[in-house]
Amino acid sequence: MSITKEKVLEALGNVIDPDLGKDLVTLNMIENISIEGKKVAFTVNLTTPACPMKDEIRHACINAVKHLVDSEAEVEPEMSSKVQAGRGQAKREETDTLAGVKNIIAVASGKGGVGKSTVSVNLAVSLAKTGAKVGIVDTDIYGPSIPTMFNVRERPNINTQRKLIPLEKYGVKLLSMGLLVDQDQAVVWRGPMVSSAVKQFLSEAEWGELDYLIMDLPPGTGDIQLTIVQTVPLTGAVIVSTPQDVALDDARKGVAMFQKVNVPVLGIVENMAFFTPPDAPEKRYHIFGRDGARNLAARLEVPFLGEVPLQQTVREGSDSGMPVTAGDENSPASEAFHQIAKKTAQQISIRNANMDPTEKIEIKFR
Repeated sequence: MSITKEKVLEALGNVIDPDLGKDLVTLNMIENISIEGKKVAFTVNLTTPACPMKDEIRHACINAVKHLVDSEAEVEPEMSSKVQAGRGQAKREETDTLAGVKNIIAVASGKGGVGKSTVSVNLAVSLAKTGAKVGIVDTDIYGPSIPTMFNVRERPNINTQRKLIPLEKYGVKLLSMGLLVDQDQAVVWRGPMVSSAVKQFLSEAEWGELDYLIMDLPPGTGDIQLTIVQTVPLTGAVIVSTPQDVALDDARKGVAMFQKVNVPVLGIVENMAFFTPPDAPEKRYHIFGRDGARNLAARLEVPFLGEVPLQQTVREGSDSGMPVTAGDENSPASEAFHQIAKKTAQQISIRNANMDPTEKIEIKFR
């Protein structure tokens, strides 16, 4: 019995994407089926290059063809990806240059000092390492961290359309107020000027084609956060906290803020979760408490994206301009960030498959 494209498609219709709950054929993930005798090749377009289920889906495709079409078939799936967009297509007056950005992700925290910028930077680098096109914008106007964490200081160029051209390092495009002012100069601005600067980073920069634009937000729930949700349609938000109660109280407020403006919360990251001495890797010391963010995620019914250990190489990488995910691939912290990136991409794919695209939010105060 000969192998046909119709039989292969019918077999692959039994392979279910575990995140989206539908089969690969219905999701239009199968392309380029070719058959030469017993050799069967096709492309599986996943919804993100960071898909944590890539190997499982590949094996399921091979098994489906062998069991349902021909046990002697030589099945060679090519695992590719096409990141889906979570942004609305209307109202482009202020976001025209973001037309090529598929997903805008806010990384936020209720309070400062919990490592939000560290998570933002390593999340961006980890996603870029999977092959995704990634950008990061530092919206903390008063205390920008991105220039130090990437070790870049040169000013961005301006193109012929008078748009800022983001710098690029470790495969990540980046912009920050810290690149536009002297390193020792303080930005002494009132709220409206800060909001205007954030809008310029978003609407007057040439970001080009991006799968993910990471927005490193300042702590709190104030002007900049409101400006962002009114200026661009966020795909979702990632909340960063440490395990201690004082941080969790503020993280809870951060979740509530995004829920109030109808921005999906993709999950919570627990940073500085525990300390493991370099000379005793089997030991864990929970300096700031234990499982605080994990338990908060369960109570709020939002995903828990993972925990990052308190590790010296994370601090050293941030200070030297080489994030731990770029310079220390084998460290526990680096592996933790890679897993968080995969889970974040996974939640974005689920969100885009099951929810309507987002638009800019109109906020009314009563």
